Amino acid sequence: MPSLETTVAFFLVAIVLGFTPGPDNTFVLMQSIARGKRAGMLVVAGLCVGICMHTVAVALGLAAVFAASESAFTVLKVVGAAYLAYLARQAFRAPVGPLEATGASSTAVGGLFGRGVVMNLTNPKVLLFFLAFLPQFVAPEAGPVALQIVWFGLCFIVATVLTFGTVALLAGAIGDLLRRSTRAQSYLNRLCGVVFAGLAVRLLTSAR
Repeated sequence: MPSLETTVAFFLVAIVLGFTPGPDNTFVLMQSIARGKRAGMLVVAGLCVGICMHTVAVALGLAAVFAASESAFTVLKVVGAAYLAYLARQAFRAPVGPLEATGASSTAVGGLFGRGVVMNLTNPKVLLFFLAFLPQFVAPEAGPVALQIVWFGLCFIVATVLTFGTVALLAGAIGDLLRRSTRAQSYLNRLCGVVFAGLAVRLLTSAR
């Protein structure tokens, strides 16, 4: 297994990356503001499941195969952009009303969790990032490479829960105040729609 020093170094880098603005934490931020802390944490849980799958793909070598395929990258990128565009449309059309009607209770738990999973898995750059990032901390003399990658993937998940969870809790607290106003709810829905649409365009026009 990796040394304690290597694990701590990896974990600190993962914490910094967790707070660095990107599609996933922006997604958590907007969902938490619009729907509440519980919704944000459900999305975080879904994102972590996506991270697990990316970790397994890297450990099994699937990421290397994917990275070599331009068509696979393009297909996944288009699917991800389409999903974000769908979320943007849903946000623009979201109803406004009393606080109780707009929180996490109005959306199925599985739906919020699933959004996190799909959001993570349909971003091809996450897989490519893991392919480039995780092996940098692997030492052949420390044991089986696949097990080391799984270990670092688990550490990354813990860092993600801490950082994204913090974002969800803080944004949810702010959202609780804003959602008491139907006008604020309307603005929040539009803001979410604009952010999701922007992320869709950004993903669709991104290069490998």
